[in-house]
Amino acid sequence: MYRTNTCGELRLSDSGKEVTLAGWVQRLRKLGGMTFVDLRDRYGITQLVFNEAKDSVLCDQANQLGREYCVQIKGIVRERASKNPKMDTGDIEIIAEDLNVLSPSLTPPFTIEDHTDGGDDLRMKYRYLDLRRPCVRKNLELRHRMTILIRNFLDAKKFIEVETPDLIGSTPEGARDFVVPSRMNPGQFYALPQSPQLLKQLLMVAGFDRYFQIAKCFRDEDLRADRQPEFTQVDCEMSFVDQDDVINLFEEMCRMLFKEIRGVELPKLQQMTWQEAMRRFGSDKPDLRFGMEFVELQDFFKGKGSFSVFDEAKYIGGICASGCAGYSRKQLNELTDYVKSPQVGAKGLVYIKYNADGTIKSSIDKFYTEDVLLDIKAKMGAKDGDLVLILSGSNANKTRIQLCSLRLLMGSRLGLRDKNIFKCLWIIDFPLFEWSEEEQRLVSTHHPFTMPNPDDIPLLDEHPERVRAKAYDFVCNGTEVGGGSIRIHDTKLQEKMFKVLGFTKERAEAQFGFLMNAFKYGAPPHAGLAFGLDRFTSILAGLDSIRDTIAFPKNNKGRDVMLDAPSELDSKQLEELSIKVAKTEK
Repeated sequence: MYRTNTCGELRLSDSGKEVTLAGWVQRLRKLGGMTFVDLRDRYGITQLVFNEAKDSVLCDQANQLGREYCVQIKGIVRERASKNPKMDTGDIEIIAEDLNVLSPSLTPPFTIEDHTDGGDDLRMKYRYLDLRRPCVRKNLELRHRMTILIRNFLDAKKFIEVETPDLIGSTPEGARDFVVPSRMNPGQFYALPQSPQLLKQLLMVAGFDRYFQIAKCFRDEDLRADRQPEFTQVDCEMSFVDQDDVINLFEEMCRMLFKEIRGVELPKLQQMTWQEAMRRFGSDKPDLRFGMEFVELQDFFKGKGSFSVFDEAKYIGGICASGCAGYSRKQLNELTDYVKSPQVGAKGLVYIKYNADGTIKSSIDKFYTEDVLLDIKAKMGAKDGDLVLILSGSNANKTRIQLCSLRLLMGSRLGLRDKNIFKCLWIIDFPLFEWSEEEQRLVSTHHPFTMPNPDDIPLLDEHPERVRAKAYDFVCNGTEVGGGSIRIHDTKLQEKMFKVLGFTKERAEAQFGFLMNAFKYGAPPHAGLAFGLDRFTSILAGLDSIRDTIAFPKNNKGRDVMLDAPSELDSKQLEELSIKVAKTEK
């Protein structure tokens, strides 16, 4: 037996017991003739005591230990003289009687502590060491607990868990696929699933009624803090339901998770239309933890001054930063540089400072009278001491999105985005289509199987851009955590959707003929939703990135620096796969 107890469970009530522990050396301290070793495992840390006067050979053996040595010890539990209230086992220590080095360790490249001295790249290269840190491990433990709670909840609601294949056909509509060459079918490729969308719809046709899966998904897209090339979805589908049925059931699940994981009671969540969210916050995933709502100012500026930028703008919007009138010229220049950066793309920033002494200072005060600026103050609901920031542009939604970036920056600067506060809502009534500048055509906002709002179906032929979708997103603290839609289950309507999207009949048949054919065999009305498990876990864990909710994540270039992947294949493998790689000139 390697151990009788873990390093996190012994208490004063265990005093006098003979125990065997196993784990890793966290730290070693010498004090006179005594050597103290902190032994760590997944469950906690226990202090070991080696007494030179009692057993000099054993104490000398302990002094040879290094950090991260894997050891086994036997000893007697004793009450600690100087207790440590910060440790669960801080009332006891183990008087060591035997020590067995199970595996020595090189000096680790960084400290295995919450506040480590290792940078991101180094920690990712030695991720197996990084995972020993309690602060990282607890995120994986939280993720485990979430999946257990989700499975139990859905099982109680009569969902059945079904695994769908990871080698499927490519569906270019959407993000880029990862593709896998087929050795047995030269020149042909599988794709890794971006989601199990089509397969779960077929399960509804098959009469499974309620399906779920903790599904691994893959998207070859640019990375950021809340994206990885491979990620996990809590993927669900239901038959004979409408939008309210889906929202109510999964709101109940979210309420359960917040209660069980964080002890937070979510109220009944509001539903906000996409149009309202864009108008008020410039985002389809608004952060409601703070105000700073947009105020439209076209009517208050146009024709009341000589500022051509505003006169020519289609949209003028402002936010009010409370108590920020004292911002210096340097701070205002930083904000201007931020909105003009490539990731935001605004042409400039206008500010109005309503100073605490009642005076007004603005970047446009030479173009407008003080009366106009006072009218803006009233419209914005600003007070003395507040700072109003204004953006304008020729495209209303584009300018709103730019103003949203500024709003989030100011919210962060003012400490208004508290990770221990959770503001959730549902966004509904998305546009069914959006314009793709890259492809110069309408594409699906979600996917081509989303049901149009029945009231808008007559618009499909002449004004598809005005059609609303029967779609819904679950948003928390400015992050889209999950989303879904009512699905099209009528073959003719699905054919019309493909036509609007520019699919030829032959292309639609080639890519989705199996689904269209299945709909001819009594397809039930159905709907679904998928939550991003990585994102959901990161929000409940209070993390800025999803990387630490994933055991072995990729870096921001999509590389696994620990496994050195992706990597080149040797010529024999490529030949077996019938793949020719073009040689590049050096």
